[in-house]
Amino acid sequence: MKTVEQIKAPIHGEMELFEEKFSQFMTSKVALLNRITHFIVNRKGKQMRPMFVFLTAKMISDGVVNERTYRGAAVIELIHTATLVHDDVVDDSNQRRGFFSVNALWKNKIAVLVGDFLLSKGLLLSIDNGDFDLLKIISVAVREMSEGELLQIEKARSLDITESIYYEIIRQKTATLIAACCSLGACAVAPDTAHVERMRRFGELIGMAFQIKDDLFDYGDSAIGKPTGIDIKEQKMTLPLIHVLNKAAKKDRRWLINSIKNHNKDKKRVAQVIAYVKEHNGLEYAINKMNVFKIEALAILEPYKDSEYKNSLELMVNYVIDRKK
Repeated sequence: MKTVEQIKAPIHGEMELFEEKFSQFMTSKVALLNRITHFIVNRKGKQMRPMFVFLTAKMISDGVVNERTYRGAAVIELIHTATLVHDDVVDDSNQRRGFFSVNALWKNKIAVLVGDFLLSKGLLLSIDNGDFDLLKIISVAVREMSEGELLQIEKARSLDITESIYYEIIRQKTATLIAACCSLGACAVAPDTAHVERMRRFGELIGMAFQIKDDLFDYGDSAIGKPTGIDIKEQKMTLPLIHVLNKAAKKDRRWLINSIKNHNKDKKRVAQVIAYVKEHNGLEYAINKMNVFKIEALAILEPYKDSEYKNSLELMVNYVIDRKK
């Protein structure tokens, strides 16, 4: 059995029902919108975010979920899908998960409006059902994700990023949404602030590890996830690069910064930067940091009663670290 199927096994029924409910939540009176949302639903990914919601909820409540849990999972997936549609416009990307992106098929204007529609659908789903506690969690996540993206753009221009700024960027940009999934799962079944905060932190730590793993793919030898060196070409400062920049001699540091600023489209120069990062232990340093986040995340689960849901969450933490794409 594949790892993702193992993780999903204790919530298989909930995920099937969720898919039905999610399709209903996306419906509109506009035929064009329905065509596009149908296209999006049929090309869904692993659906890790709803899985986090259901597993967290069931671990805390001894296997019980309610309608709020389904709404929480739907809200997070609607918001996440909206951000993906908008990201493809911002990045001028024509592909998403091996298929044409919404903007490639229907142009940027329609893609932006579809993203807005999904965002409003998510917010209204909470408002219409009086889930204001869930709405606050997701609204904070949306604000932080926007701030994280803008902070990354700002720092890419000046390349003056420190390790602490890098952690703040990935916390906001990536970790905050997974943190929202876990705190939503807890809040939906047991709005006890201690549970909600504990699970928020658990999700945040997984998100940090997830992003560092993503950064490491940029230095891989095979085409897993994305082409090697793409972060350097886009002047994204990732942890392996930040570490070697901070440790480099002045001459090497000048060469690295000049390479990223002025020669980031030169394949040979990018390959030289990658080789430098590998030679100076940038990858080992990032892997160690990723494992620190993993250990801290697993420690948060320890006090909870042993169950298949807890086992799946532990599997999820390890999957984030061990995945191949």
